[in-house]
Amino acid sequence: MARSSNRKVVPESRQMLDQMKNEIAAEFGLVGGYGSGSGADTEFGSELGSTTDGSYSSSYAGHFTSRQNGSVGGEITKRLVRQAEQQLFQ
Repeated sequence: MARSSNRKVVPESRQMLDQMKNEIAAEFGLVGGYGSGSGADTEFGSELGSTTDGSYSSSYAGHFTSRQNGSVGGEITKRLVRQAEQQLFQ
């Protein structure tokens, strides 16, 4: 049985995760990927000159190194764990 590693437990979370991915990529200065061909709807996107219409049509980021892509994924994980811990201890 084939297993998809990108399968979401909660499919509705995809939009939130994509937004988080794009915000973190913009914070790290990784523009020109993660759908930024159509602009980046992030806090720092306008400072980086990458916001246009705020839509995401593609998430191709193949021109970034594994380290750059991994740093975005690692930061997403850190933030999600931090949020879960905060909710757990409230």
